[in-house]
Amino acid sequence: MKVVVIGGGPAGLYLALLMKKADPTHQVVVLERNAADDTFGWGVVFSDQTLGYLREADPPTAQRIQDEFAHWDDIDVHHRGAVITSGGHGFSGIARKTLLRILQDRAAELGVDLRFGQDVADDGDLRGLGLDDVDLVVAADGVNSRIRAKYAEHFKPDLDVRHAPFCWLGTTKLFDAFTFLFVENEHGVFQAHAYRYSADHSAFIVECDERSWKNAGFDAMDEAQTVAACERMFAPWLDGNPLESNAPHLRSPWIRFTRVSNEQWYHASGSAAPVVLIGDAAHTAHFSIGSGTKLAMEDAIALARILHRQKDLPAALREYQEERRTDALRLQNAARNSMEWFENVRRYINLDPPQFAYSLLTRSQRVSHENLRLRDHAYLSGVERWFASRASGQEPDAPPPPMFTPFRLRGLRLENRVVLSPMDMYSAEDGTPNDFHLVHLGSRALGGAGLLMTEMTCVSPEARITLGCTGMYAPEHVDAWRRVTDFVHARSRSKICLQLGHSGRKGATRLMWEGMDEPLEEGGWDVIGPSAVPYGPRNRVPREMTRDDMIDVIDQHVRAVEMAREAGFDMLELHCAHGYLLSSFITPLSNRRTDAYGGPLENRLRFPLEVFRAMRNAWPEDCPMSVRISATDWVEDGLSPDEAVEVARAFGAAGADIIHVSTGQTTPDARPVYGRMFQTPYSDRIRNEAGVPTIAVGNITEADQVNGIIAAGRADLCALGRPHLAEPHWTLHAAAQLGYTDQYWPNQYLSGKGQLERNLKRQQEMLGTATI
Repeated sequence: MKVVVIGGGPAGLYLALLMKKADPTHQVVVLERNAADDTFGWGVVFSDQTLGYLREADPPTAQRIQDEFAHWDDIDVHHRGAVITSGGHGFSGIARKTLLRILQDRAAELGVDLRFGQDVADDGDLRGLGLDDVDLVVAADGVNSRIRAKYAEHFKPDLDVRHAPFCWLGTTKLFDAFTFLFVENEHGVFQAHAYRYSADHSAFIVECDERSWKNAGFDAMDEAQTVAACERMFAPWLDGNPLESNAPHLRSPWIRFTRVSNEQWYHASGSAAPVVLIGDAAHTAHFSIGSGTKLAMEDAIALARILHRQKDLPAALREYQEERRTDALRLQNAARNSMEWFENVRRYINLDPPQFAYSLLTRSQRVSHENLRLRDHAYLSGVERWFASRASGQEPDAPPPPMFTPFRLRGLRLENRVVLSPMDMYSAEDGTPNDFHLVHLGSRALGGAGLLMTEMTCVSPEARITLGCTGMYAPEHVDAWRRVTDFVHARSRSKICLQLGHSGRKGATRLMWEGMDEPLEEGGWDVIGPSAVPYGPRNRVPREMTRDDMIDVIDQHVRAVEMAREAGFDMLELHCAHGYLLSSFITPLSNRRTDAYGGPLENRLRFPLEVFRAMRNAWPEDCPMSVRISATDWVEDGLSPDEAVEVARAFGAAGADIIHVSTGQTTPDARPVYGRMFQTPYSDRIRNEAGVPTIAVGNITEADQVNGIIAAGRADLCALGRPHLAEPHWTLHAAAQLGYTDQYWPNQYLSGKGQLERNLKRQQEMLGTATI
C-alpha cells in the first residue's frame, strides 16, 4: 500500500511508523510544512493508561518516550491562599519537541519517507511531488486542516470556536505537581495550568474569560507585553523564574480553543485516492484534560491496526470511523465539561477552597467521588469531614458521605439529600389519591429518602393533565392526602412536599400509557394558556387567558395551599416547568402576548410570580417552598441559559427557598441531549450564579453521582425518579453499599439491614474494595 500522510505531528508520524512496522513493504510518505525541529508548543501530557497503549503498539517508541518523562501523581489547587493537594492521578509530561524527535527517529529507522518543508494545501498538489498514484491520503494537518476544508461538504465539520482566550507559555520554574493557580484582581479572574515536562522546563498555560482579558488590557498587548504582564500576575508562584513564549510568528500569543468534530471521517470519490482524517483534523479535546495528543496517537494505533487486518480499504475506513468516533465523542464530552468549567471559573470562585478544588477535580465527570477515594483516601476523607462539619455545624467523629448529611430549608430539616422525584402516576379517581398513592409514597418513605415529592397535584378539575391526575380542590382530597402524610410522619423520618400546578395547554390528554400528550377522544375540557398556541398539532388550541382567568387561577392555587396546610404537608413546590400553564408563560415558544404578561422575560415572569407570591403569603413562614423550572427548551429560539438564571433569581427574590432544575418538555420539537446527569449542569449554573439552592434531577442513578453532585456544590439535593420506581428502598441500599450504618431503618426492617450489610461487606472484601 502507498500512503501519503499530510502533517508531521504526533498523529501523522505515529501512524506512519506503525504502518511501516506492520508491513515493511508499505510505501509511507510524510509531508510536513515546517522544519524537523520546529514546534510551537511546550509540553505534552500522557496518562499512565495511554502509555500502556503505546507499549502494546510499539515498545521501542514507548520506552524512548518513557525515558524522557517527568512523572507526577499529585494535583495542587491554589485558591485564595489555600493549597489543596490530591494524589494518585498518575500523569507524565514530555517536551513536544522531544516527542516529535522520538517519533521522527523511529519512523526513519523503519524506512518512512519523511519530507519536511513541504507545504501541501491540497491533495491535488501530490502529483507535482511525484505522489499521484497513492492508495490512501491521511489528513493529519491539524485543527485548521486545509484538506478537511477542501472536502468540507463531505466531512461536514463542526468548528466551535470558544470564547475564553488562553496563551501557551513555558517557564524554568519546576512544578512538583500538576498545578492550578487562580488569581483574582481588579480586572477579573485568571488561571494558570502548570506542569513540569522536562528536567528544566514546565508548561504554563494562562487562561481567562473574555471580560477579564479585556479589562486587563491583554487585547491590546503584543507578545512581550503579554509575557511581562503574566509574569507580574503569577509572580508569587514563579519564584523569580521568567515566562517564555515560543510563538514569535504571532503578534499576540493569545488564541482561542476550537472544538472540532466531523460527521464523516473519510471520503472516497471516483478515481481519486480516499482521504481519511486523523488527530486534530478529525477532533479536538480541550487542553484542560490533556488528551489531544492521546486521542491523536490512539487514532493512529487504531487506523494502523485496522488497515493491517482489513484488506478491503473502504471497509477498513468505515471500521476505523465507527471505532474511533465513539471513543472520541466520549472523551470530547468529558473535555467539554472540563472546558466549560474553566470558561466559567467566575461561577465557582466564591466556593470555599475545599469545595472549589473538589469541583475542579470532578469537573469532567470522568473522576467520580469514589474514584477520588481510590486515588487518595486521605484527601477524600478530608473533603467529607469538611462538608459534614459545614452541614451539621459541628465536627463529626466519623464523617458521613455527603448525601447523608442533613439539609435545612427554613424550619424544615431533611435527614439526607435524597429526593423522590415527582412522577405522575395517573392513578387517581376524580382527583382523589387512593391506596396506590399511599403505598407508592409510603414505601419510598420507608426506603429512607429524605424528601418525598408528590406528583403534580392539580388545583382544579380543569387543571388536570389527565383524568387520572391527583388534585387538591375538593374536601375529600384533603382527607385522602392526610392519610398519606400521617403515614409518612408516623412511620419514617422522611418529609413530604406537595407539588401544585395547572396543566394549561397540555391538559385534557390521555393517560400516559394510552398515548403521551394525546388528547382525550371524549370527556375532555377547554384548556387555557398565555396565547392561543397548541402544544402540538393534535392538541387542543388553548383559550388565551384574560385577567379574570388569571385571578381565578391564583385563587385556585391559594385554596390548594390552605388545603395542603390542613392535609399536613411539610413543604410546597410550584410547578413552573415542562410546558404546563406557568411554564408556558415563561417560555417564548408559547407566550405570544403583547400586553404586560408577554414579550421580555420580566413580563413573561409576571403571572407565575403573582401565583407564587400569593401562595407564599398563604403558607406558614417557617415552611419552605420550591419552584420547578425548565432551564432550557432544547430548541434555539426558546428560553436561553442566561434567562434561566434570571428566572431562578426572580423566584428566589420572591421567597423560593430552593429551585428544582429540570429541562424541556415545553415543545414537541425539543431535541434534548441525554446522558448521565444531563440536567445537572443547569442546576450547577443556577446555584452558583443566581446564588439560590437547587435540586438536581435527570438521569441521576447512583449514590456515587449523588455524592459528587452534592460535594461539588452543583446542587443541594438530588431527585431520583426511575431508580426509585425500580427500588423503593434505594436510599437504604445506597447507605449499606457506602458503609454508612447510621442511616435510619424502620425497626421492622432491622434484621434485613444487618444481613444486607454483612453480605455487602463480604462481597467487597472478596473484591478488595471494602468500605464497611
